This record gives sequence, C-alpha cells and structure tokens, in this order.
Amino acid sequence: MAPFPKNAHRFDPYKNFKFRVKWDGRYVAGVSKVSALKRTTEVVEHREGGDPSTTRRSPGRTKYEAITLERGITHDTEFERWANKVWNYDSGLGAEVSLKDFRKNIIIEVYNEAGQLAIAYKIFRCWVSEFQALPDLDANANAVAIQQIKLENEGWERDYEVGEPTESTFEEPVS
Repeated sequence: MAPFPKNAHRFDPYKNFKFRVKWDGRYVAGVSKVSALKRTTEVVEHREGGDPSTTRRSPGRTKYEAITLERGITHDTEFERWANKVWNYDSGLGAEVSLKDFRKNIIIEVYNEAGQLAIAYKIFRCWVSEFQALPDLDANANAVAIQQIKLENEGWERDYEVGEPTESTFEEPVS
C-alpha cells in the first residue's frame, strides 16, 4: 500500500512554470522551456499455432523521446560548449567529437508555488543532436532571441529521494 501523503489536503496539481535544469552539478542559467518527458514501448504481437485466431501482445523495445531545452540568448556558453563536444567544425580531422565527455546526465526539478522542490527526474546519457545558436532574426519583431538544444537520451527515471514537501502556511496574527 502506498504511504499516506504528507499533504493529504493538496488537491491542486503542480504547475509547469517553476522548474530548473542541472548538469555537471550546476543549474543551467535561463532555461525557459523543457519539452515533455516521453517514452514509448513497442507492442510485439505473437500467437502459437494452436491458439484461437487472435494475437497475444507483449512489450518490446522502449524508446525515449529527445528532450528540447530553450532559453533566451545570453553570454552563458553552456549550450554551445556542450553542442561543440558532439561536433566542433574547426577542431581538425579526427578530433571533431569529444568521445570522452560528450554525454551528460541531467536533472530536471519541478517546484511547487512556494518554491519548494516537489519532483525531480534524472535523465541518463544525454547528448546534443541539434543546436540552434540563433533564431530567425526580424527587425520588425518584439521578442526574446531563443537558443535551443535537442538532447537524445537513453532513459529517465523519477528521483524518489525527492519527497513531497511540507507546504508552508501563513500564521494568523494574534489579536
């Protein structure tokens, strides 16, 4: 049986606008959007010769979708430096890829409205498959210039060490 939650009174789901991304033990500056964590397991259909004319189904291979991170362009070069480990144009023949460290594990943390850590996911063996250094530039636009990376990964799991926070309350003043 599942343990009784700390906040049995909580009916509201967590919002999607308070989160942080961490890699190499540091939070990444300015991440404004993270695409969904999604996995799909193939269905393998089979039947034995003596079975009725229906098929049985069992799970096959599981595929983890790539994750896209977006942020406004700043002087922070973390996205670009990681993308350059996968392919660096001017590095010389035979040295275009940094095979030793082009993969990273990342952590995505979700916070409640009070800023308390509520949920975390660990994403394993990520590498940059797409890097957008600059968006379309438009002199007539009024928008933030967005940089993005697309991260291939080999799976993710929820960090069950991160428990449900005890939510704060405001005390009523004593009259």
